[in-house]
Amino acid sequence: MDLEVRSVSKRFGATIALDNVNLKIASGTIHSLIGENGAGKSTLGKILSGVYQLDSGEVELAGQAVTIGSPREALSRGITIIAQELSLVPSRSAADNVYLGIEDHAGPWVRRGVIKDRFEELTKTSGITVPNDRPVSALSIGDQQKVEILRALARNAEVIVMDEPTARLSVEETAVLKDVMRSLRDQRKTIIFVSHFLGDVLDVSDAITIMRDGKIIRTSKPSDETHDSLVEAMTGRKAGDAFPAKTPPKSPAPVLEVNGLTRGMQFADISFTVGAGEIVALAGLVGSGRSEVARAIYGADPFDSGEVKLQGSVIKISHPATAIENGIVMIPESRKDQGLILDRSIRENISLPYLKKLSQLLMKRREENSMVAENFAAAGIRALSSEMTVRSLSGGNQQKALFARSLAGHPTLFIADEPTRGVDVGSKRAIYELLADLAQKGMAVLVISSELDEVVGLAHRVIVMQTGRIVAELVGDQISESAVVSAAFSMKQREGLAS
Repeated sequence: MDLEVRSVSKRFGATIALDNVNLKIASGTIHSLIGENGAGKSTLGKILSGVYQLDSGEVELAGQAVTIGSPREALSRGITIIAQELSLVPSRSAADNVYLGIEDHAGPWVRRGVIKDRFEELTKTSGITVPNDRPVSALSIGDQQKVEILRALARNAEVIVMDEPTARLSVEETAVLKDVMRSLRDQRKTIIFVSHFLGDVLDVSDAITIMRDGKIIRTSKPSDETHDSLVEAMTGRKAGDAFPAKTPPKSPAPVLEVNGLTRGMQFADISFTVGAGEIVALAGLVGSGRSEVARAIYGADPFDSGEVKLQGSVIKISHPATAIENGIVMIPESRKDQGLILDRSIRENISLPYLKKLSQLLMKRREENSMVAENFAAAGIRALSSEMTVRSLSGGNQQKALFARSLAGHPTLFIADEPTRGVDVGSKRAIYELLADLAQKGMAVLVISSELDEVVGLAHRVIVMQTGRIVAELVGDQISESAVVSAAFSMKQREGLAS
């Protein structure tokens, strides 16, 4: 069914989230909503799915004006949302989650056999397969999202709002999800795709609506847009060069030396250096061992053999706390699962690793506040107060909170694993500038990224990994997207750790 919003506006206090928005979404299409944080795209999706209520304007379904006062009412009209934070019961199976609340009963008893049969039929008709022999907590994030989609289909949803569904997925999981979205479109379901990932948007969309400051800038076909044209429309500025200029490293002397690092079947004989003022990127396909190497250097995971030197001395890092004490910090791959305590304040999140040190100062709040304020500003966090909860921040500002925490340790080695995952274009630029600034100040920076433009745009050197081994090192003019891809897919280490 076609969906249309007419003159829709929404305020949160003095903030105008949506300003007289008019939009048509055709039935059986994938329609993307894009924009920087605060553009209004998620707010619009939540109004359509009943999470928020509009202040003025109207929503039409199949040509009829409708009221959507709650998620339940939205679902009764065939609209639902799959939020960034999945709402599954971790201890229950996929089938139990899909049919929770709409089970078949025989008296007071749930008819388990009927639920199993209905689940198998649903997966068959939808083409979405997911394991049903374990709790959903044991499933990958990609499979958990499939469970959410199946739950929507089990409730006869015709319009599914997906809010940043690829933010926590690997490249392979993202490809699978896009295939699922295309399959749903072929079944005449309507997908509203809210995303920061412009490559995914251009790849999967039938239509793209660009928002800025609560207004619609334009709606267009993917064939009429490019990455740069989308960025310019989202920001109101020329795309230009997304990355700051590379400044030559301050000193050839290595801050970090990794020699022969090996861990089981994950990686073997890893050796490289990172100098003062140098940004080195670890690149490669998902599963190549990039993140595992970084976690071993940081002490999050053990390694079997090899050594790590910091400023010429061998160090024994058995725990991240030891790494921090030695001047090594790390931004983890998933800020929500591995980095932040979402319901605590920005202040508490920044000071968390340094509580022991602060306790030696009798937990003097003045020292803590001074440390927090200094690094709050250095990371460029945009928030009214450091007492705001991290959950209330945009993805970009949540990531900056992790940067602030890391900077508070006055590190000599800064490791950033997927530093811009799930943040908007404006926040990406700010993070790139922050990383470049750290290098200019003489810090050694190690970046792990799945985004090729990020690897090429930031790094002085690129180390390419494949199946747990280093297969190439690119320097200066050798660094290009094609060179990184060629090395990542090379036959040099086809046998990987078995060679």
